[in-house]
Amino acid sequence: MSVVEDLFDYEELRATELATMFVAQVARPVLVLGSSQSDDVLDPSKLASTTLRRRRGGGGLVLLRPSDLWVDWWLPAGEPRWSPDVRVSSIRAGAWWASALSERTTSRVVVHDGPLEGALAHRVVCFAGRGPGEVFIDGQKAVGLTQWRVRQGVLVSTVLRAEPTTDVLGYLREVPDGLRSVLDDEALGSLDVGDAEALVETLREVSSSAEPRRRRFAD
Repeated sequence: MSVVEDLFDYEELRATELATMFVAQVARPVLVLGSSQSDDVLDPSKLASTTLRRRRGGGGLVLLRPSDLWVDWWLPAGEPRWSPDVRVSSIRAGAWWASALSERTTSRVVVHDGPLEGALAHRVVCFAGRGPGEVFIDGQKAVGLTQWRVRQGVLVSTVLRAEPTTDVLGYLREVPDGLRSVLDDEALGSLDVGDAEALVETLREVSSSAEPRRRRFAD
């Protein structure tokens, strides 16, 4: 496994004493490996100019695009919204998203509160499975979620995809049987949830967060 640069400065997060909501955006597509995921799953010849990063959180490969809504919450240990329970932290963040989305759609919005689901071979890609706290609209995965937990606190990282995620398969060295059909089933294509900034403001309110900090990546 080669060394892949971290998605962002995690040591800075460790030193952040205040609870912080982050709203991030990529300037161009960024391919993100899970914390323990080998880059051997990728075909180097297909990366071209795509930026490759690694997050410190579980799960599989994610392709971030400029149109996606990427929202993270850093909660220092002991902060009222922090919990030592991994599942509680995930479901709480999922509930924030569900509350915000339910105001903007007549479709059924559900937070997955069960265990990790999905074929092991398919977990190479994040949006092919179901994890605690992840949000589904009419049975289709809309918000993916991962956590990074350290002594100083927890980072709950979430992404509302704005486009289908099947493009991520083009980067794989080998596509597991059945993976494409799973992603096709869960591809939302586009989400009619209104203005993104209004959605961010609702997320800020329901999560009892201060004004979010903005980040821009891959300029």
